[in-house]
Amino acid sequence: MDIEIIAVGGYDEVGRNMTAVRCGKEIVIFDMGLRLDQVMIHEDAEVENMHSLDLIKIKAIPDDTLMNGIEGSVKAIVCSHGHLDHIGAIPKLAHRYSCPIISTPYTTELIRQQISGEQKFGVNNKLFALKAGQRYTLSQNLILEFVRTQHSIIDTVTPVLHTPHGAIVYACDFKLDRTPVIGEPPDFARFRQIGKEGVLVLIVESTNIDMAGRAPSERIAKDLVRDTITSYEDDKNAIIVSTFSSHIARVKTIAECAHEIGRKPVLLGRSMEKYSVTAEQMKLVSFPETTSVFGNRRTVDRTMRRMMKAGKEKFLPIVTGHQGEPGSILTRLALGDTPYQLTKGDKVIFSAKVIPNPLNFGQRYLVEQHLRLAGARIFEDLHVSGHAYREDHYEFIQLLNPQHIIPAHGNLKMTASYTDFASELGYTAHSTVHLMKNGQRIKIN
Repeated sequence: MDIEIIAVGGYDEVGRNMTAVRCGKEIVIFDMGLRLDQVMIHEDAEVENMHSLDLIKIKAIPDDTLMNGIEGSVKAIVCSHGHLDHIGAIPKLAHRYSCPIISTPYTTELIRQQISGEQKFGVNNKLFALKAGQRYTLSQNLILEFVRTQHSIIDTVTPVLHTPHGAIVYACDFKLDRTPVIGEPPDFARFRQIGKEGVLVLIVESTNIDMAGRAPSERIAKDLVRDTITSYEDDKNAIIVSTFSSHIARVKTIAECAHEIGRKPVLLGRSMEKYSVTAEQMKLVSFPETTSVFGNRRTVDRTMRRMMKAGKEKFLPIVTGHQGEPGSILTRLALGDTPYQLTKGDKVIFSAKVIPNPLNFGQRYLVEQHLRLAGARIFEDLHVSGHAYREDHYEFIQLLNPQHIIPAHGNLKMTASYTDFASELGYTAHSTVHLMKNGQRIKIN
């Protein structure tokens, strides 16, 4: 049985992740992601109404047309977690493959919601929820296993494909957080055992490979947020916090801090409603009982009017828009396009870093300038990354001891840095560590 890795998307950029692994005549696809900034630069783009070929043309989703030339049948589409750069293209591409979509329970529910909003294609693939620690037999030769890990969204796993030639580990995305706010730490014992059993290939994210040391735990972010919010217990001005709507652990921390200083947490925005309500309904998180959530724009505006009337000091809005996205709650607040009026001394907290691309930097800068013009006081970077740093990658490789490494989930600068890093550990370029670009295929000996 020959084994081939096909880099479909996510190897020339951060986003639109998709990797195919061919074992003989059987294929497993890992992730089908969206690249959001490529959608945002096209102002009239309505993804749910667009054809997949048009989205491929603007480089918003992976160009999976190369799969037409690969001999074999796809046994499964496997998603490691629920971020859009990993599941966002499923409504556009999954129907081409007659196979189940396998992901964790929370991710499966998010995928179900994605599919239900699709206007162009009918996606009838069976959705199968697999929990961390469980296995799924794909065929006589292939067994899929989900190993528990941590990331900036709950219910994230590292998928492991067991083949007759050893394991193929797909580690995009992860962090080795030993003190997470929600869930358990990564399953180090199982990773170590898989390493002893034999890892043929490690396909691994390279996003933060140039960050020295270890990625700080989410507990650090919890303390940063708490120190800032609780220091304004007697403040009568507004306190507004913006964070990733999918970062349920962070939203929980912010809501609890608001509750602690006697303010009602109010979650505002469609995506904030989607991720939080789904997590709470699945009993994966519990927010303070004073928490309320509003997604619909008309309801959001009505809620803002109510907050202004009752007094801004009674509430703590948790809002979308930390990247300065047009139409998001924070952008509308900054532009004065809501019933909620900012005044001098109001506090705006960014519990998120700018995702590094020029569009985001420009949009975030504009939002901050408008906030300052309104008199707001800005607190930046109360945040820790959800991606492993250099020393985490060192530990991960020591645990797994893979024969081959393929850096993924990054632009060429990131994946090349990972190749250099692997070379320091004894791997050889083009032999045991492989630098790939979108559209390339590599057979593993």
